[in-house]
Amino acid sequence: MFQNRLPQDLQVYLVMGLDGSGERTALEIAQEALADGVTMVQLREKKAPLKQVLQQGAQLKALCRQYKVPFIVNDRIDVALLLDADGVHVGQDDIPGIEARRLLGPDKIIGISAGTMEEADWAMSNGADYLGVGPIYSTSTKLDAGNAIGGGLIRDITARWSIPIVGIGGIDETNAIEVISAGANGIAVVSAIYNHPDPGYAAQSLLRMVRESSDRA
Repeated sequence: MFQNRLPQDLQVYLVMGLDGSGERTALEIAQEALADGVTMVQLREKKAPLKQVLQQGAQLKALCRQYKVPFIVNDRIDVALLLDADGVHVGQDDIPGIEARRLLGPDKIIGISAGTMEEADWAMSNGADYLGVGPIYSTSTKLDAGNAIGGGLIRDITARWSIPIVGIGGIDETNAIEVISAGANGIAVVSAIYNHPDPGYAAQSLLRMVRESSDRA
């Protein structure tokens, strides 16, 4: 349903769990962010019991439907199937994209992480609809993300492949423009929206930066 809208749906890509932040619940944060600029949501939840993931995931998916935004599940093909998510995002050590496609069907979005050109090549051979490239900058929100790689890999990938790219890892309002200038179609963020005192304002500001930077590219 959303495949044909890539890469514009990648512009401000919120990666979130089910824990809240401050006085807001996860769903309250998501609603504020969706209302003001988030263009795609990925549920990345590693700790919660499956029952909770399915219950709250269904609510998050309903919010995404309300705002006509793709809802993606990180890694968990079973959760994506049970929630009828719009797709999955998998890493290099997760289920291969080809297998994810076989299980989810031809109309779902398959995103694959890449931190090197070799990983980008592998992702392309596994049928990625988009690449999540990073970590661009150092990040504390994904402890196994590896060392920051900067924007050079985005430039190298776009020189070799024509595929939508979202930059991820340590991105916020101070460096979002650099990521788009390197050739990314969008930015994936966690704390820049999730931990902001006004998630809607943060989403709106980031979307404006991405669109203005894309127009100048």
